[in-house]
Amino acid sequence: MPQFPAYAYVAAAALACFAGGWLAARWRHERLHGAARLVRERLLQEARDAAESTVRTAELEAKEEYFEARQRFEQETQQVRAEGRRRLEILDQREENLDKKVAFIDQKEVRLEHTDAALRKRQEELQQREHEAAGLLQKHTETLERIAGLSAERAKQVLMEQMVADARHAAARSVQQVREETERQVRRESMKIISLAVQRYAAEHVAESTVSVVDLPNDDMKGRIIGREGRNIRAFELATGIDVIIDDTPGAVIVSGFDPVRREVARQSLEILVRDGRIHPGRIEEVVKKTTQEMQDKVREFGEQACLDLGLQQVHPDLYPYIGRLNYRTSYGQNLLKHSLEVAAVAAVMASELGLDPRLARRCGFLHDIGKAADHEVDGPHALIGAKMCRKFGENDTVINAVGGHHQDVEATGPYTFLTAAADAVSASRPGARRESLETYVQRLENLEAIADAFAGVEKSYAIQAGREIRVLVNHSLVSDADAAVLAEEVSRRIENELEYPGQIKVMVIRETRATAVAR
Repeated sequence: MPQFPAYAYVAAAALACFAGGWLAARWRHERLHGAARLVRERLLQEARDAAESTVRTAELEAKEEYFEARQRFEQETQQVRAEGRRRLEILDQREENLDKKVAFIDQKEVRLEHTDAALRKRQEELQQREHEAAGLLQKHTETLERIAGLSAERAKQVLMEQMVADARHAAARSVQQVREETERQVRRESMKIISLAVQRYAAEHVAESTVSVVDLPNDDMKGRIIGREGRNIRAFELATGIDVIIDDTPGAVIVSGFDPVRREVARQSLEILVRDGRIHPGRIEEVVKKTTQEMQDKVREFGEQACLDLGLQQVHPDLYPYIGRLNYRTSYGQNLLKHSLEVAAVAAVMASELGLDPRLARRCGFLHDIGKAADHEVDGPHALIGAKMCRKFGENDTVINAVGGHHQDVEATGPYTFLTAAADAVSASRPGARRESLETYVQRLENLEAIADAFAGVEKSYAIQAGREIRVLVNHSLVSDADAAVLAEEVSRRIENELEYPGQIKVMVIRETRATAVAR
């Protein structure tokens, strides 16, 4: 057996190790390469599956969108077609109406042509008749000139002179009527003014409010009141400023004066003198002075008590005497202090209902006639006098305006002025407030409506606001707007001539036109 060297064995071993390593590496490489190929194929397969799923989803979504778009398109198409049909129907209707109008216009043109032809024929006939009438007028004129012996110009002159004379006569009669009507109105207005003055100054025609009667124990007392040569009665009249009337009335004398407070002082003083029996000038002055002071205190107490009853605060002390004087003043027999208290209560109630201050309304209503306590001392309407007094004694602007404007002597600046005027009207015009019985009150309203109903064209009249206003409803076809104004004046004049009433009456004529139509 041959012998091999040792390096041969080493080389063979190395070669064997190299071949084994290469085979192992190749096997490991093939194994790794196969695993990578499997992973690659698996990833590719997953990608293919995902792509196919995405494609199918996209195809489904595209089909749904296509279906929805098709539905929308069909709906819009149907709407457009419906709108087109509706407009087509409208156009057809309009075309039909136009055809009818054209036919109507054609008929109307035919009628107008016939009418125009008839009018032209009528015009020709009228021109011919006018020409014939002119010829006849010329003949008549010539005949009249021949009969009368006057030319046409002279006849015109005579006719114009006659017309001028007639016009002058009619103008003179109109002037006379206007003068007489003016005199009647002036007389009525003067009587009103005099009546107001008499109410303020207490003249003779309201003697029941201007005189007081003092009872005497016997008629011999009349001589003692007169005194020797009339010195007692002169001293009494000089001290009181009141007239003493001694007549044949048994057991009584009369004291008469314009100032109700002075008249009351005179009455009380005379009663004290009669009871005392000592009547001479010195005693008269003493009694009158004492009674005057007592009356002043009493008048002030009346004012304080009235303010206390109403709860009025911060009233100027100098205003109390004027308030107390209202207890001795009357208006159509209505005691002014009680009237003021009533107006204050009514104004407060209305203010509460309207959400206004009832205390302020009560103050305005209570002081609204305060000017009547001094109107015999100061010239002017009692409302303006009262406003000046309220301003003098520190009342606020609302009260001043309410007092001055409750008879519209000044412009109202707030709601309290209207409340005061309304409360004053309520208190003064209610039945029984001013010596007017319910029967008389109702009869006056009936007479007021009867006067208005008596005029032609009047359908119905209504007396409202306790007879302070009458509303007359007239037939619009019989009475025009101008006639309505004349009718209002005529009704007011007839009321003034035939009725007796306190204050004033507002006449309102209402003419209404109504048009009615029925839509079928």
